Amino acid sequence: MCLLDGVLAWTPEAISCHAGSHRDPANPLRGADGLDILNGIEYAAQAMAIHGALRAGTDEAPRAGFLTSVREVECLASRLDDIPGALRVYAECLSDSGNHLMYSFRIETEGRPLLWGRASVMLDAAARQHA
Repeated sequence: MCLLDGVLAWTPEAISCHAGSHRDPANPLRGADGLDILNGIEYAAQAMAIHGALRAGTDEAPRAGFLTSVREVECLASRLDDIPGALRVYAECLSDSGNHLMYSFRIETEGRPLLWGRASVMLDAAARQHA
């Protein structure tokens, strides 16, 4: 499931993406009541994953990552599916200890903030469980 349409810009520290899939009636996250704003966390997680792959470069395969916690989430809308404009999804890597990353994220449309927070990502967690 790919919710993002593309990358607008990225640096080793941050990424900016855009998406229009929130308006799609066939969006796989959409429920009977529409697309809840908290589904924006998945949009942010996908931006973080793309950022990790871009940071890894072409010399190595991207490492699998799992969200381990989401904190300080602020919602300024209740739904995403009723947002007419494109979503801008931003993620900034605040810390990277090798297997654990901390990101801040925000989603906005036309300069209007919709959702923001922080997320912890654990890399290669499944491989460590089987070791």
